[in-house]
Amino acid sequence: MLSREILTSIPKPGGGEFGKYYSLPALNDPRIDKLPYSVRILLELAIIDWENTSPKQVEIPFKPARVLLQDFTGVPAVVDLACMRDAMNKLGSDSSKINPLVPVDPVVDHSVQVDVARSENAVKANMDLEFQRNKERFAFLKWGFTAFHNMLVVPPGSGIVHQVNLEYLDRVVFNTDGLLYADSVVGTDSHTTMIDGLGVAGWGVGGIEVEVAMLGQPMSMVLPGVVGFKLTGKFLDGVTTTDLVLTVTQMLRYYLNYL
Repeated sequence: MLSREILTSIPKPGGGEFGKYYSLPALNDPRIDKLPYSVRILLELAIIDWENTSPKQVEIPFKPARVLLQDFTGVPAVVDLACMRDAMNKLGSDSSKINPLVPVDPVVDHSVQVDVARSENAVKANMDLEFQRNKERFAFLKWGFTAFHNMLVVPPGSGIVHQVNLEYLDRVVFNTDGLLYADSVVGTDSHTTMIDGLGVAGWGVGGIEVEVAMLGQPMSMVLPGVVGFKLTGKFLDGVTTTDLVLTVTQMLRYYLNYL
């Protein structure tokens, strides 16, 4: 962990303090300047020698700032929390003590089906059917939202999980009791990594890793490799940003397959 000696204050205009953050320049270590920005976010994990340790597939403990749950793969995690509360009740203990230790956001997005189309009431009709088919599951998730601290359930009809993550759930910077630190997330959706486009370190993982993170325990992960693109010049007429993204994606897939 980073030393408290490098905690740096951010003053408020007119006096006072907005918060504190761990200042990397205060470490006075020339290796920091050689690190990719995406790796600097993880620097509290003592990976400052990333340039040498990354090729060796060194494992590190990683504790994300928050957890993202897609409803199909995320519901079992909420079920496990409910089972832990049930066990606490049977033991005669206070079950309300069972809560996620980091913010958890389940997004209900994978239950919609298109039964009605080409009509003015198509959206409402499809959502009505969605609620009829998933009444029990939705009621359980609503209970989880009211029962657990640190849990925000995004209801049906709000959008697909990675869109909601990008537009509503990302914090970019967390402020916990005056300590400012970078947002980071693990999620049960394979598109969780889209959040990287906002400068938020994100990984798509399985249910076991998510539950480990929910309970405040570090996940074990290999030091990430970093591939950079340098974009120069300008678009030809008719070329869009989507064309650029798809081209870069194609090149990355070729690179990964080649390795």
